[in-house]
Amino acid sequence: MKPARNWGVLLGAAFLMATSAVGPGFLTQTTVFTQRLGASFGFVILASILLDIGVQLNVWRVIAVAELRAPDIANRVLPGLGSLISVLIVLGGLAFNVGNVGGAGLGLSALTGLPVTICAVLGAGVALGVFLVREAGRLMDRFAQVMGLVLVLTIVYVAFSTHPPLAEAARRTLAPTQLDLSSIITLVGGTVGGYITFSGGHRLLDAGIRGEAALPEVTRSAVLGISVASLVRVFLFLATLGVVSQGLAIDPANPPASVFRLAAGEVGYRLFGVVMFAAAVTSIIGSAYTSISFLKALLPRVAAHENRWIIGFIGLSTLLFLTIGQPVQVLLWAGALNGFILPLTLGTLLVAAYRPAIVGSYRHPLVLAVFGVLVVLVMTWLSVSVLLKALGV
Repeated sequence: MKPARNWGVLLGAAFLMATSAVGPGFLTQTTVFTQRLGASFGFVILASILLDIGVQLNVWRVIAVAELRAPDIANRVLPGLGSLISVLIVLGGLAFNVGNVGGAGLGLSALTGLPVTICAVLGAGVALGVFLVREAGRLMDRFAQVMGLVLVLTIVYVAFSTHPPLAEAARRTLAPTQLDLSSIITLVGGTVGGYITFSGGHRLLDAGIRGEAALPEVTRSAVLGISVASLVRVFLFLATLGVVSQGLAIDPANPPASVFRLAAGEVGYRLFGVVMFAAAVTSIIGSAYTSISFLKALLPRVAAHENRWIIGFIGLSTLLFLTIGQPVQVLLWAGALNGFILPLTLGTLLVAAYRPAIVGSYRHPLVLAVFGVLVVLVMTWLSVSVLLKALGV
């Protein structure tokens, strides 16, 4: 039986994934790579978008047809594997959420001038408020959509304020003068790594959009999510390229804020506050919601009080930020962990896609499987390289 379309949920899932991806790290990452590669970074963005779509379609489709969350699917592929993945996702999500809380503080501080710690608590309070209402899922969908729209419109304005060389950007997107494979992998991991990969897919599952008949809706939602995140990436790239092409120096201490300030003066700096706050708060929500959805596989009783666990997760993230500040080493560890999580989870779901006991008579598209295997191999190679380097091997 084909489910009725629910555009609110489909848009909400897409924007939840997109705004989860567009966090403080996303903004800094895009600015730094544009500064390093110039117009050729357009090619990196194009390549990462294609890979991102392949990852999302693989993951969301398998979740939908299996009608199970990712850890439950993993446990059916190999008993105990889902529990391991859940632990990795929850720990990584918690570490990143500390950074998200800090990002919310930086953004609100840029807007109001209040101390970062106070602003961080206020930002976390906004995220907590979403889960204090009875219809938390519906409010989360709407909040993600509104904040996503704010992000896009603000960055579009700043991009045009810098008058970027559009013709050069278009030319180098197709014919780059520099090629940096590690930057492609970094963008893929930052956009669809860790918990982010599953945020929208789990949201659709919780909203009852599941089964093979729902795949057209699932596909549209997944592509829209990547499209929104990519749109923000493209316009932030253009904004930074406009600044760099004018020969202006970007402050390495806070690259995104520097770009906004150079583009539009003090008004631009305030706009940076809006973008950073919106990006950070929506990332707090996405990280908490998705991490707790994985925790259900470890502790079934969590489902009965899901909102309370989400609130506790956000509260713990805020407490960690207030007590130890920006835990750089923890965040670096979490970034490396994401490199392992993506190939492990994606590889597991690709195996599940060909297990009739999990997906029934569903036939997974070959082109998606090839895309998925490519990402698994490349991300595994990068993760092992990073680990060996860290060990001094």
